[in-house]
Amino acid sequence: MHTELFSFMDFDVLWNGLCRPLLRLILSISLGLAIGNIIEALHWGRFLAKVSSPLVRMAHLQDVSGAAFTMAFFSSISANSYLAEQYEQGKIVRKELYFSNLLNSTPVLFLHLPSLFFLAVPFLGKAAFWYVGIIVSAALFRTIGTVIAGRFILPPTPEGCVTCELDDNAPKDAKEVFQRVVSRFMRRIRRVLLVTIPVYTIVFMLNRFGVFEALNDVIGGDNGFLPFINPEAAGVLILSLAAEITASMAAAGALLTDGSIQAKDVVLALLAGNILSSPMRALRHQLATYMGIFPSRLALWLIFCNQSVRVVSLVLFTLAYYFWV
Repeated sequence: MHTELFSFMDFDVLWNGLCRPLLRLILSISLGLAIGNIIEALHWGRFLAKVSSPLVRMAHLQDVSGAAFTMAFFSSISANSYLAEQYEQGKIVRKELYFSNLLNSTPVLFLHLPSLFFLAVPFLGKAAFWYVGIIVSAALFRTIGTVIAGRFILPPTPEGCVTCELDDNAPKDAKEVFQRVVSRFMRRIRRVLLVTIPVYTIVFMLNRFGVFEALNDVIGGDNGFLPFINPEAAGVLILSLAAEITASMAAAGALLTDGSIQAKDVVLALLAGNILSSPMRALRHQLATYMGIFPSRLALWLIFCNQSVRVVSLVLFTLAYYFWV
């Protein structure tokens, strides 16, 4: 404990592990807030909503949800900031916010898909196509499921109303646009600083004192409750649980090259690690961002719903791969 405390107080640890990533996160959220406010103030959401209008019409979602869906292909923070602003203004109800957030998980995945794919291929070879393909298939399945559920649960929008509200209260000149952007940005950035900094700091401290590692051990254990995982691939699973995607890919690549395990064993281990590490990934990567954008209780529910649906879809496709491939 004394060693961990001394390490925690080390300047390099604080700067590289806490201050620099926190500063980068705050800058990213600030940029996302600014972009979302600019898009809303200039009413560019009208164009963004038109791009995704067929999909949001089928899901009984409104114009602002369509705009957020398109924005999520470029920045998940901007999309969530835009949704939070519309929710606070009463333009969408909480139920639609949940559906819109779920729908945005697919474009967020596609935002990071190239880096995932080109990381996996050199290590995994042909197995990379199975691993990435299953993840993409699960994401598309979530999108289809969200659209179908929204069509049954949400009330239909008025005919031809995908962009009907985006011209209301449009600013008259550049000065008014600037005033709106600055006013809304300053109001929301205060919440970002008051919530994100302490939450991120707490998560950093928990990680430094081994809490996430202990949770990984509890969830992963000795691999006894995952009989379909080849014991030779246990190391890949453990590295995946630690959310070390590059290390787990490297380990998998070494095992494949050595001929110790088959491609299917590697894919199953990586998928199992991806699924079991979801709670830790949410705490590490989503909690501070979501709580800086949405009210705290709402942020927790959004993370829970998003991760739960993601895990269920991945489990279904992993089981299908295990039994039928």
